[in-house]
Parts: sequence; C-alpha cells; structure tokens
Amino acid sequence: MTYQKLFYLLFLLAAVLITSCQPQQKEQDISQLQPVDLVYPLLDAANSRWFFFNSASRPFGMVNLSPDTQKEGTWGSGYRYDVDTIKGFSHIHAWQLAGVEVMPVAFDQDELTGVFADHSSPFDHDGEKVNPGYHRVGLDRYNIFAELTSTTRVGFHRYTFTRKKNMGVLFNLGGWLGPCEIIKGEMKQVGKREIEGTLVNAPTKRRPKEFQVYFNVQFSHDIDAWLTPQDSASNKVIVTFTNVKDQPLLMKVALSYTSPAQAVKNRTAELPHWNFGQIVEESRDHWNDLLSRIQIEGGTEQDQKRFYTDLWHALQGRRIISDVEGYYPDYTGEVKEVKRIPLGENGKPKFNHYNSDAFWGAQWTLNTLWHLVYPEVTEEFVNSLLLYYRDGGLIPRGPSGGNYTNVMTGASSTPFIVSAYQKGIRGYDIAQAYEGLKKNHLPAGMMGRSGYEHYSAQGGGLEHYIEKGYVPYPIPEGDFGYHQDGASLTLEYAYQDWTLAQLAKSLGYEEDYQCFLKRSGNYKNQFDTVSGWIRPRNIKGQWKEPFDPFLYENGFNEANGAQAMWFVPHDPEGLATLLGDKPKAVDRLNAFFEEASTLNFTAGTSHDREKHPEYTRIPINYGNQPSIQTAFIFNHFGRPGLTQYWSRQVARKAFGGLSPYTGYNGDEDQGLMGALAVLLKVGLFQVNGGTEPNPNYELGSPIFDKITIALHPDYYPGGSFEIQVNNNRVENYYIESAEINDKTLDDFFIDHEAIVNGGKLVLNMTSKPLP
Repeated sequence: MTYQKLFYLLFLLAAVLITSCQPQQKEQDISQLQPVDLVYPLLDAANSRWFFFNSASRPFGMVNLSPDTQKEGTWGSGYRYDVDTIKGFSHIHAWQLAGVEVMPVAFDQDELTGVFADHSSPFDHDGEKVNPGYHRVGLDRYNIFAELTSTTRVGFHRYTFTRKKNMGVLFNLGGWLGPCEIIKGEMKQVGKREIEGTLVNAPTKRRPKEFQVYFNVQFSHDIDAWLTPQDSASNKVIVTFTNVKDQPLLMKVALSYTSPAQAVKNRTAELPHWNFGQIVEESRDHWNDLLSRIQIEGGTEQDQKRFYTDLWHALQGRRIISDVEGYYPDYTGEVKEVKRIPLGENGKPKFNHYNSDAFWGAQWTLNTLWHLVYPEVTEEFVNSLLLYYRDGGLIPRGPSGGNYTNVMTGASSTPFIVSAYQKGIRGYDIAQAYEGLKKNHLPAGMMGRSGYEHYSAQGGGLEHYIEKGYVPYPIPEGDFGYHQDGASLTLEYAYQDWTLAQLAKSLGYEEDYQCFLKRSGNYKNQFDTVSGWIRPRNIKGQWKEPFDPFLYENGFNEANGAQAMWFVPHDPEGLATLLGDKPKAVDRLNAFFEEASTLNFTAGTSHDREKHPEYTRIPINYGNQPSIQTAFIFNHFGRPGLTQYWSRQVARKAFGGLSPYTGYNGDEDQGLMGALAVLLKVGLFQVNGGTEPNPNYELGSPIFDKITIALHPDYYPGGSFEIQVNNNRVENYYIESAEINDKTLDDFFIDHEAIVNGGKLVLNMTSKPLP
C-alpha cells in the first residue's frame, strides 16, 4: 500500500470522526430530505467563474470561503473541478473583489523555502465533501484535513494535522486572486492568539479605484513563531503552532471593508465561541430556511436536486459589504469615506449594503423570483441602490467595492425598482427612487454611459436616441467603453423607458409618463421593413451593410440579431405587427426554436465557442440574458401551447443536467440564470418584468406535480400559494384547463394580487395543445 493510499484511508476515517456531529445524508426516501440536502454545489464547477462557486458561505455573505484551484483571471478562476491542485483558500469571491488567501501547511525545516515558493497542494475528490455552508478536503502534500464553514462576515476553519512536522498557516498577502491584483498587504500580531491585517485590491478596468480589505484572525492555540521568506519580493507569512498534533487547529477570519476594529466587532457579534459543528449546523439551517420557501413534489430525484441547486444560486453572488454595526465604505467621491447605514428602533442597521454585478436581465429573473418569494431581499437591495444614489448621485447598475463600475448598459436597475414598487414592496423613499431613476434616463445619467465608461457619459449614445429615436452604430463620438452596439441599446432603452413610464403613471407624473411612453416606441425605428430585421443603422440613418443577422455582436450586445430582435418585452404585439402579423411572427420564432433545440438552446461555454465559433450563430440562446424571455412571447402571439412546449424543453435541455460539467452553459451571472431555471420549472414568468400596476404573471409548463410558495407575512397576506399540476407526465407539456381558487381561468395570465392573496392554482395537463 502506498503512502498516498494510506493517507486517504486515514483521511476518510478522520472525516467520519471529526464530522460525526454534523447532519449526514443517509439512504432514504427523497421526500424525507430537506431542501438544503438536495443542493448539489458542484454543479458546473468545471466551468467556474471567480464568483460562481460557493461552499462555505451564507446567503449574500461578505465571506465566500472556498478552495481556489485557479487564481488568475475573472473567468476560469476560483474552484475549477478538473484542476487537481489547491492553491489556497480565499475568503472573498465577489464581483471585482478578492482577498485574504490562506493555506494550512506542514513541513520539515529543509522544506520551508519550497513552501514559500509554491504553497499549493494536490488533492483528490475522493473524500471531499461539499454542502451549502461547509467544505471538507484533504491536502495531499501536507497530509492535512481542511474543513471550512462561515457566518456572514467570518470564515471559520478547522485543520487536522496528521504528521509530526512544523505546522502552521500561510497567509499570502500579494499576487493575483481572480480579477484582482492584491497589493499593500500587511499583517501584525496583536495577541497570543490573534493577528490583524489589511490588503488592497488594485484598480481594474471595471472597478476604477483601489479597494481596501481589513481582517482579524483569531486562533484556538497560541502562536509559536512568525516566519517570512528570504525573498523580500514575496509577501507571504507563515504563522506556526505547537500542541496541534492531538487536536485540530481552529481559525476565525473576520472581514471588514471599513476598519480593523469593525472586523473584530463582526467576529465577536457573529462568532463568539469555538463550536465548529454548531456553525456548520446554523449555516445549514440558514440556507434551509430560505430554500424551504418553495416546496416541491413530484419530478425525478435529479429534477428536485437541480431545482434546489438553481434556487440556491439565485441567493448568491451579490455580496454584503457593510459591517454588523452598519458601517460601510463609500468610494463614490474623490476619497474614500466610512459611513453608516441608518439604524432602526432596535439599534441595528435598517438594511445591508451590497456589492453586485449588473441587473442586466434581472427583469426576467430576479424581478419575479425575489419580489414574490424573497421580498425582504428585494427591499434591502432597493435601499442599497438608493444609498449609492445619496452618496454618489446615481443609482448604479452594478456597484463594486462601494463604487460604480458602470457594468453592461442602460439603466438596468429601473425595471427592478419599478417592479418592486408595483408589487407593494415599498419600504424605501419612493420619491427619491423616482428622482434617481429619472436622472438615469437623461443625459449624464446611467443610460448615457457605455460599459465601464467611468469618466464621461457619451458612449451610450443616449442623446442620439432622444434626438433621432435610435442609437446609431457605430456611435460617431468614438469608443468610450464596452457594449456600444447601437441596435440593442435602442431596444433596451425603449423597454426601460416604458417601465419608468409605468412608475410615473402610478405616482401621478402625467407629463413624465407621456414623455417616456413616447420614447418607448423608439424600438420601431430600428426595424428595417425591407429585410424584415431589427437592424443597426448609422448616424445618417443608413442600414448596416452587409448585415448578417446571425453574426455575434454585429450591432447587438452579447447577442446576434436573431436573438436580439425579440427584445421588445413591453410591446410584443407591436413587434408582431412589424413582422407582418402574429401568425407570421409565430412561424418565425418557432423556426428559431426548432433550430436552437439542436444545440440544447445555448451557445455553450466559452470553451465550447472557442472550439465551435459557429455556436454563436444560434438564433435563441438561453446561455445569456438577451433572449431568455423568448419562449413566453408565444403567449402574447396567441399561441400559449408553444410557450408551454418550448419552456418545458428549455427547462429540460438547458437547465436539467446535474454534474460538474453542465449547469448554465455560459454564465450564471450572480443568480440571474439560477432564478430563470427556477421560474421555468414552476411555470411562472413575466415578459415585461412585472412593471405595470398589479403586474401579470404568465403560465408556462411546470415540471413538478405540486409547488407551494410560502408568502412573506410582512409583505403579502395570503399565507401561501399552491400550484397543483394534474396528469403531469413527461409528454404532457400542455395545459388543457386551469382554475384559480375554483374559478376557471380564461387565459394563461394571473395578476399579482391573485397570487399574493393566497390560494390554489390547478393545472390539468395533456399531451395535445389547445387549438
């Protein structure tokens, strides 16, 4: 027997012993498992992006602690399943943020130089365990069992050393982590068992300012020695310990983005004890409480596991940046300031402040899922967006590190906030919200800025849109950033103008309502009646020649013309008129779905597209946001059977797999695609983002026999909303009849009040579509 095999036998034995206090999944009826037990965290882990993979984290937690097998780059970094070497455990995996990399090590004195030069260790998936809130793995090089869990702002480690060597923890305070270069790292000992430090994320092209991270570390054992490398260019420190051969070494790493003192307060508030198993259990319960708001029955075991994994992803990625006492970093001005969130009557912050990628595509994902199932999350995010407005003068579309990144395009926060208000989520200053949203739709606002345009507001072409009724391509002023594809900008602005018009109408601003409603018709100016396509045109009004509607990013942001032409969510009937009539529009869209089905409705991962660039010519792509509403457009064209058929096909083919090699076929984007998958599988959707008064939900084809949504009592009076799906076999895609609270539905739309007042929707399924 080799030493390596012996190590793994010891590893597996020790794993059983040291996790015996934790809940174990036993062979049992799946109906007896809790939703958290059905989550599969390794989904799509072979295709991971820096902030995608999650294990030892809480919902929206500041800490997202996990192993890193690839360290450099926004893409292809973090925990990559097929890479067999762990290069460290880092605590921050967020949109344009990273930091606090550690690694437990064991070494003889003559091995120290090699450890400093390269502290990585091979590992094996045998014996690895990954659950929501917990990660366990063995480090072959050092023969160490590493276990990870966390609270919201504190990472909690347990290391079991199995060989009698020098034992310690390496801190890497420099180099690259994901999208960020770590600079200015410093650390000092402040007690027998305590250290504190700071590091800085250098600016990136997306986040234009430095961002400072503070951390406080507390150990379960006295520090023995403090080792540094002879190479002065290396910014690594090894903290060593004695007396850890017979019991695990525990380590708490508390974060703050405001000060070392706040890091300590975060630790003492969230983790005042050393009971590792208790934190694992509490993290599991935290996740289960949120996941349990949707209960499902029926479907296969894989269906249920994939569903709760999708729902789990919908509650991740976007991360808290404020301390437990409400202090937060404001980088929107010339210099950093530390400010405080207003406190409630209980003396606690009224909400948390957040780091977030764009809300680009949230109108078809988070708008529906969060607002209905997690309205308190929605309200927190709206308040956070408005806090950025009060600090920096603009409502962001994707903030990072307490500052604007101007990621993607348009004013993507507008539909998110409008939908929240229309659904009765109103725990914020709506007058201030409207003021900020309107500002974003005017020159110098967010709409005027292209992707990552930090110091001007010309790249978005908004002034041309207002004057000419469309955004030209190319924009004659030149390149100011990314995503300056005029045709898709016109479509996006028109939709977002319509959503703002709905809020203006609800608030009684008639003049604004008429102004933005008129602008929402600008999408028609992008339609070429001769070719029959939404088509780019230049500043002179001339259509782009030559024009290939299947060529990727040929005037359309992250899409081709075939995918983007259906981006008229506020007026699909008007789009049908441009295309000839509804039957002609149906035939065209259905043909697109038929073709896209051969590629399972996605253009694949970036690796797939490198090998097969022709995949980008797919006419419908459920691997990115621009065309993820298309299956439900058939409802608006008078063919609900096609919505039911294609939405079920997409749910199965694009979002049905369960392995490290499949999942989202592109980019999950911080909960957007996870939320989409959930909505497809429960059969509820909102093409216009739910932004009109008392918004409508439209029906698809649920894959489960019964779905029960618990309604938050602070926001909705109904208790719960149940969807019962009768005769729901694999071949029965179609709704034969529907009733809500014993009343027959005449169509496939249900308004918001009918759902949140509670009750029961009954769907009777069949294998034949209605005529």
